[in-house]
Amino acid sequence: MNKSAINPMPQFFDRYINLVEDIDIFEAFDQHAPDNIYAETTKLTELGDRAYAQGKWTVKDILQHVIDNERIMAYRAMRFSRNDKTILPGYDEEILAANTMASQRSIQDLLQEFNQVRQSTISLFKSMSGEMMLRSGFAYKSDISALALGFVIIGHPVHHMRVIRERYFPLL
Repeated sequence: MNKSAINPMPQFFDRYINLVEDIDIFEAFDQHAPDNIYAETTKLTELGDRAYAQGKWTVKDILQHVIDNERIMAYRAMRFSRNDKTILPGYDEEILAANTMASQRSIQDLLQEFNQVRQSTISLFKSMSGEMMLRSGFAYKSDISALALGFVIIGHPVHHMRVIRERYFPLL
């Protein structure tokens, strides 16, 4: 299913969905694989535990956040695709970020985990029919389909890599 099948476009989450081309979700998963998005591992490793400003996350924190977010969005997509209409709450990314071991991990280790999580996400979406992908529910005040959540999963790390390029790479 293509991104253009998302209707309605969910507010708030559209900022991530719109970073992905109007292509089939599995083509998008392939084009925007973690190793493609975060291919500049030398620079990421050099930055490691540095933040561009006081109180901002490190590159390692960002990678852990992207991994955590993918797990949460995939869980939502699974629930909605299976026709579970329970309203799902948002989550506090700051609490999650403050309670990880990202600073004690290497960039390579985080990217390895990200790739494993992504493979699990792809398997989840392969288990869905087109009808299932179009099923929706409420999460963080938004009516959102499983398909839209899939494109959020793809676009969210793209967003964060843009932030890294704009705000962190100049530190090198």
